[in-house]
Amino acid sequence: MKALQAHDGKTKLVDIEQPELFPSAVLVETRYTAVSPGTEKLLIEGSKEGVRQLGYSAVGVVKAIGESVTAVQIGDIVACYGAPYVGHMELLAVPQTLVVKCPPNVALQHAAFAAHGTIAIHAIRQAQLQFGEFIVVIGLGVLGQMIAKICAAASYDVICYEPNEKRASMLQHMAGIEVFSDLKQMEQHIEKFTNGQGVDAVLLCAGGKHSETTARSLEWVRKQGRIVIVGDVEPEFNREQLFAKEAIITISRAGGPGRYDARYEKEAIDYPYHYVRWTEGRNLAAYIRLLERKAIDVSDFVQLQIPFERSASVYEKLVTSEALTAVLDYSGGN
Repeated sequence: MKALQAHDGKTKLVDIEQPELFPSAVLVETRYTAVSPGTEKLLIEGSKEGVRQLGYSAVGVVKAIGESVTAVQIGDIVACYGAPYVGHMELLAVPQTLVVKCPPNVALQHAAFAAHGTIAIHAIRQAQLQFGEFIVVIGLGVLGQMIAKICAAASYDVICYEPNEKRASMLQHMAGIEVFSDLKQMEQHIEKFTNGQGVDAVLLCAGGKHSETTARSLEWVRKQGRIVIVGDVEPEFNREQLFAKEAIITISRAGGPGRYDARYEKEAIDYPYHYVRWTEGRNLAAYIRLLERKAIDVSDFVQLQIPFERSASVYEKLVTSEALTAVLDYSGGN
């Protein structure tokens, strides 16, 4: 089968062996995969030290199931999340804990953003928000946009900062969301909107390691508020400000409990529901429910739809088009 990989800093389609169907796995014929520009560009840079498989979010049709699989049946449409099982490739063998059946009214291109939705939901849970609270989202890449949309759907008041005006404009007219491309204007809004108390949580979704917004987030959050690091930023905070605010700093790791645990993922041994309410698999199901109920609209994420056979050029096209992300279409190859 064909797979999109990075070799020595360059991307290309290569022939690899089809994945083996293990007892807890679902064999999925890929329909669409969603590109994660930030993460995948880092993988491409890292490919100078070895081959890197790209992608981790997909939707497709079940072609076969392992002997212990009970969650889905052959012919079901499923959303899938998580490398190394999921990638930009024609066939996927995914543990049943990392697949969720898609209802008929969910667009497949939207379900392809399963990973982004799952990661966004876990980040929101890490913020420990309560109904009616105020949050700031820094950086409106795919994850920042997804977080803002889900928080608005949950009736939180959302304030966003994004210097790229094209990205900022994508959320300008959404109810419950205020977007700023000027930090000073955003800070003035926070002061007025919260009566000087500060927001309840700040979610840092920007990339680039070092950002002035990381340290300044302590100025925006209320006393005993929460700061969640979602993007690729260094946790550089002023101790005196931390002490004064007694703020809680946490890092959100991928899609939630279960990620990187081989027993949960490959062996599909789920955590007890009453002890771990929200695993990565249950967060994945929550994202699909949001789409099913039309609580969020991610149609504006499908800015570029590229045939899989031409996918090696997708990262260049993302740069030249300034699109937020892209979807790879496998209909021609399957």
